[in-house]
Amino acid sequence: MADHGVRPAGGPYAPKPDEEKQMNLLEHIGELRRRLIYVLAALFIGLVLGLLAAEPVYDYLMSVEPASKLTELHAFSLWDGIGMYMKIAFVVALLIVLPFAFYQLWAFVSPGLKARERRAALGYVPLAFVMLAVGLAFSYFVVFPLAFDFTTHVSRSLDLEETYGIAQYFSFMFNIIVPISLLFELPILVMFLTRIGILNPARLRKMRRYAYFGLIFVGVLVTPPDFISDMLVALPLILLYEFSVYMASSVHRRMQRREGRLKEDEN
Repeated sequence: MADHGVRPAGGPYAPKPDEEKQMNLLEHIGELRRRLIYVLAALFIGLVLGLLAAEPVYDYLMSVEPASKLTELHAFSLWDGIGMYMKIAFVVALLIVLPFAFYQLWAFVSPGLKARERRAALGYVPLAFVMLAVGLAFSYFVVFPLAFDFTTHVSRSLDLEETYGIAQYFSFMFNIIVPISLLFELPILVMFLTRIGILNPARLRKMRRYAYFGLIFVGVLVTPPDFISDMLVALPLILLYEFSVYMASSVHRRMQRREGRLKEDEN
């Protein structure tokens, strides 16, 4: 009988299990690479839009406190103005890219999820933008004024003449607001990782003491060196972690109930 090129599934030409695993791994790496390229492209677009928005954002930031308390800002280098534009562009790009990056993460893991889980996980993408905006508002309108007032008070108590550079002012501001804004993404990230089975409430509770230490360290790092300011930042961050644990527990319980119902239906 003529051989028409059709090989039996279990014949010598069938891919071996190790080869199939290698192919699957290469496919996953290729997909991950594609998603990373999308995120980098979005970051580039965000930086361009941020540069276009830098001047109106700068005008707004200088018109409200604490910048409005300053008589003037100085450029101590030819690059200070460009550096200010780039810092503002980076924050604008972050606002644009982070929710998009969450979506790409969802798109990468969604083939391994059930339809119901895919829909539920996709709902975290708009929440990521909301939490980032809340973190940005908290860090700029609460934490940054505290740090600014403390440092200027120390300078005035020492009878120092206040001459601030634009690069130093914006570096000081962004070093505070960017880390805190990113930490506000913690509940969304924890819920998402719980939904796809990487994290669970028990593991988060075991990590509690290390998480507290890290969050208090961040609070001390970005605020003036006094106990009240440190706690004003550290306590909301700790509450964020506990909220993350609570939400992870809620997600985990719903998943267990759903799995229990599916098993009952199968029986």
